Amino acid sequence: MFKKVVVAEDLDSITVAVNQTLQSLKVQEIQHAKYCDDALLKIKKALLDNQPYDLLITDLSFKADHRKVKMYTGEDLIEAIKKIQPNIKVVVYSIEDKSFRIKSLFENLNIDAYINKGRKSIGELKTAIKTITKEDHKYISPQMAHLLQDKVIHEIDNFDIQLIKQLSLGTSLEEMETIFKDLEIKPNSKSAIEKRLGKLKDYFKAKNTVHLIAIAKDLGIA
Repeated sequence: MFKKVVVAEDLDSITVAVNQTLQSLKVQEIQHAKYCDDALLKIKKALLDNQPYDLLITDLSFKADHRKVKMYTGEDLIEAIKKIQPNIKVVVYSIEDKSFRIKSLFENLNIDAYINKGRKSIGELKTAIKTITKEDHKYISPQMAHLLQDKVIHEIDNFDIQLIKQLSLGTSLEEMETIFKDLEIKPNSKSAIEKRLGKLKDYFKAKNTVHLIAIAKDLGIA
């Protein structure tokens, strides 16, 4: 079982529930942070003291207030921590339900578990923590597991993400051709972009470009 855990969460009620769960699992040291910046500082200090944390539990969204911070999201925090402590286990505990964003957490940030906050989520959190103590074991809330099996989501690549992002900004295909060339994104011809746009509309069964952007936003792509 994990011995040293840091929890990044800005809601006291959630923090209390997570803390009780960790105590029930006999975790020896539990630290809390309401800001991503503070969580990163705790991780850095623990590494300097040669007493690293075993596990990070973090939300994805943190409410902005009067304090100026460098990191605003759980993704920013995870990415920063993985650069200095790649082997730390990470559990994301969030209300986020957008399939592409969740898929990205596992594939791009290499998280170990994703818990969707809800009525049964504390029980799932306990199960997840037990599960990921085993080597190469991952966990995702059962009601979310189907999201990672979505074939359409697995067809989307970085080119598609950039294309949809530019469409959401109101960029024309002519302007996109220039932007892609400047960013050295290939293929970058207008015809290639038009062809990929048509492919995306087919994938998502979108009636038009506006409909495609709306669907992409629902999935967390745009």
